[in-house]
Amino acid sequence: MRIPRIFTDSPLAVGGQCQLDDNAANHVGRVLRMQAGQALLLFNGDGQDYHATITEAGKKHVQVAVTEAAENETESSLRVVLAQTLSKGDRMDYAVQKAVEMGVSEIVPLTTERCDVKLKGDREDKRLRHWQQVAISAAEQCGRARVPEIQPVMTVQQWLEHARACDLRLVLHHRTERSLNTLEKPSSIALMIGPEGGLTAEEIALAEDNGFLPVALGPRVLRTETAPVAAIALCQWLWGDIGS
Repeated sequence: MRIPRIFTDSPLAVGGQCQLDDNAANHVGRVLRMQAGQALLLFNGDGQDYHATITEAGKKHVQVAVTEAAENETESSLRVVLAQTLSKGDRMDYAVQKAVEMGVSEIVPLTTERCDVKLKGDREDKRLRHWQQVAISAAEQCGRARVPEIQPVMTVQQWLEHARACDLRLVLHHRTERSLNTLEKPSSIALMIGPEGGLTAEEIALAEDNGFLPVALGPRVLRTETAPVAAIALCQWLWGDIGS
């Protein structure tokens, strides 16, 4: 039987007892209906996986004994910060989920001129919590020991300032002839993805003025939720850990 892999906010230490946080306890106790004596594989974002055995199990309370820790080597040496323009329906969920699977380090929800999603106040907070949970679930599934952080929604100008820490900054733009394989290997990448209607000429020019290079992934126009998956996969293949 496959051992469930669960993220928890709780501190973990070999030889110690740990009470799982509410989200993890709910998943283990209510959803999986696990019982005392069963095994779990836990992680809390510190880069390690922890083998544990359930000692107490209820629908709202789960306690475990941590028996072993092991380094998790699924993180890429290439840091990728993704700015994804907000989109409707489950397209944003898809982009977040697949970006996590591809090894992204951080995700910035972006609002642009042609963005048709407006988030404010409680609605924004609710969506950010939802996307963070999507990222957690994706990390659980794909074996990562670190969960990418979902940043607050940013404007283009805020994103351009945020991205300055990355040594290679890219804006996807199908009307350019520059491709990824013409660039030198970076240690970190800031990747800017536009909405379904594309970034405006002014936004692209502003990005270029702030050190971004326009790049194309090929001759076809990709949907806003497809573009980050393709771009991150190519970046990881060229400079990261895919195909290595």
